[in-house]
Amino acid sequence: MGSDHTKLDIPRKVLFLTGTRADFGKLKPLIRLVDKMVGFDCTVFVTGMHTLELYGLTVTEVEQENFKSTHVYHNQYQGEPMEQVMANTINGLSRFVRQDRPDMLIVHGDRVEALAGAVVGSLCNILVGHIEGGERSGTIDESIRHAVSKLSHIHFVANKESARRLCQLGEDDKSIFIIGSPEIDIMTSENLPTINENKIHYQVKFDEYAIALFHPVTTDVAKMAHHAKCFVDALINSGHNYLVIYPNNDNGNHDILREYERFKGLSKFRVIPSIRFENFLVFMKNCQYIVGNSSAGIREAPFYLIPTINVGSRQNNRSHNEAIINVACDKNSILNGILKVKSASLKTKEKFFGEGNSAEKFISVLGRAETWQTAYQKQFFDLPY
Repeated sequence: MGSDHTKLDIPRKVLFLTGTRADFGKLKPLIRLVDKMVGFDCTVFVTGMHTLELYGLTVTEVEQENFKSTHVYHNQYQGEPMEQVMANTINGLSRFVRQDRPDMLIVHGDRVEALAGAVVGSLCNILVGHIEGGERSGTIDESIRHAVSKLSHIHFVANKESARRLCQLGEDDKSIFIIGSPEIDIMTSENLPTINENKIHYQVKFDEYAIALFHPVTTDVAKMAHHAKCFVDALINSGHNYLVIYPNNDNGNHDILREYERFKGLSKFRVIPSIRFENFLVFMKNCQYIVGNSSAGIREAPFYLIPTINVGSRQNNRSHNEAIINVACDKNSILNGILKVKSASLKTKEKFFGEGNSAEKFISVLGRAETWQTAYQKQFFDLPY
């Protein structure tokens, strides 16, 4: 797990797949470095939520990075179910890679686009590199993440715990590289915007605020309307100021968006479809707390010493620390969590997900000749008895 840099014999084509604002924020430091390195031909395949106007048409954020090669593929219409989105992605990505065949396809996390990418890569004898496999969460996301890992050839994980889980899944420990979480690279950057620039650009008028991020729980979709109502009821009743960001487009998101209509005309709420990752980090760094069920409250917030009210079951199996308050998805529990959050504090930055040098570690692995000699046919490695 980890190794020396070796000069490549021939240039290598690397294709990154991004489907959401969240995964692009994590992939961005890796793409930037590969894109400028001699010996690599980098392309970004942009699809998913990036192409939906409802979520801010964030394809423009990718295009503004001015990568050498970007391909945009519209894989869905608003409201299409997840399995159809996955099928559409397989169809479009398969056609693309057969025309412009990459040597490696990089996917991230636990979205259906990542699973589609892993399917296409493995069936087309293209090496698949998976970012942040081996992690636990909740709902269908965890199953997707482990399925992506089983279809991937090379694993870039956040920590030793994730590496151990991949070994439990039968992955070869020689294919697992601990690089940390790439978003930490951006979180430690000295080039982030200021909070005043943020507030002007996104028209946020209050000084003190919390961030609300609430996503659908796909395995509990029948209760999403009720849970969304409880979440909105609690925020309104708390009397605090909130920067509210749209949910992802998983099944059940329409129930959340319908409840968010109740924020209209309320001065304590600023609702935004999507925020550029760097700007989101600045808002997070300066907020009072995070409330909802986003992994941002579990991963990024503790690095900035920001407490989190983690609502419901979506992040059940993520890491926990003293600044994360877990509550049930009902109005009173959320309100009690908000009351408790003032006393929740972190004295030391959480470094469970890395220290800000993921891109450097990532490129080191890609720079090894033996990485590109990885066999397409995977083997299952049993744990010793």
